[in-house]
Amino acid sequence: MHENGRDNMSDEQSSQDSATQQWQQDVINRLAFAALNEQKKSRRWKIFFVLLFFSYLFLVYFTTFVPTESARGSIISKKHTALIEVNGVIADDQSASADNIVTGLRNAFQNEKVSGIILRINSPGGSPVQSGYVYDEIARLREQYPNTKVYAVITDIGASGGYYIAAGADEIYADKASLVGSIGVIMNSFGFTEAIDKLGVERRLYTAGESKGFLDPFTPEKQEEVQHVKGMLNNIHQQFIETVKQGRGDRLSDDPEIFSGLIWTGEESLELGLIDGLGSSSYVAREVIEAENIVDYTPQPDFFERFTRQLGAAMAGTMSKTLGLEGGRIR
Repeated sequence: MHENGRDNMSDEQSSQDSATQQWQQDVINRLAFAALNEQKKSRRWKIFFVLLFFSYLFLVYFTTFVPTESARGSIISKKHTALIEVNGVIADDQSASADNIVTGLRNAFQNEKVSGIILRINSPGGSPVQSGYVYDEIARLREQYPNTKVYAVITDIGASGGYYIAAGADEIYADKASLVGSIGVIMNSFGFTEAIDKLGVERRLYTAGESKGFLDPFTPEKQEEVQHVKGMLNNIHQQFIETVKQGRGDRLSDDPEIFSGLIWTGEESLELGLIDGLGSSSYVAREVIEAENIVDYTPQPDFFERFTRQLGAAMAGTMSKTLGLEGGRIR
């Protein structure tokens, strides 16, 4: 009798434990499914907000940086000043390449609504070949369209190849603190002869042609090779000098330091005859050309490339602000 009672109680206890375990398992399963559903919802909202954010950036960029065809057309159909940027190092693979600058110049000269053209220059120089291409094309276009004048406006710096291009303009303007000049040619290298001797490095150089390896940085200089390079640089320098004299004419002072490779401020450059006046692009468009509306004729990357660049810059700026990585500024 007692044994049966104990067995019944044991069975009841087992049933209760089993029911409790089942209930706990159900609760755990429901909580797990609820958590999964919340994660899915959270992911959906994240995706939604990310898409919304990118859509917002796209709309901001499109409305700010991309004028509509009708708006641009209405500007170009009126008298205006054409602007072409010469920004950065002048080289074949840079934005300030001869192809880009010349394309902008040709488009501007061909538009009858252009009252004058501004080459806005902010460049330390670069390839003499690229600069020469641009100078020659300015001369050709000025002859073909004699009623359209070209004005170079130097902002921060117009040196070396940058000034080479500026010399092709009808007039040159700069800010009083701009850096102007550097009419010279440079070529630099290093010599590692003693270094490889100390390190025990054996130099192996094989050439066909006795001067093919000239100015090799791992072998001692040969005086005849140095003289050859100096002669080449002097020749290019003389080409530069003749170009500046041709472009500036009797406006240049007779100071021999002009062609020494030195640079001057805009204020000093005015006294030397390197520039014709002090002023910005807006000043030249308004007061000299007398067409205050400025239209940028600088060839631009395609729309998608521009958008991704602007988007990348915007995201990088936001991240740097968020992480406190902004550099110092002069105020």
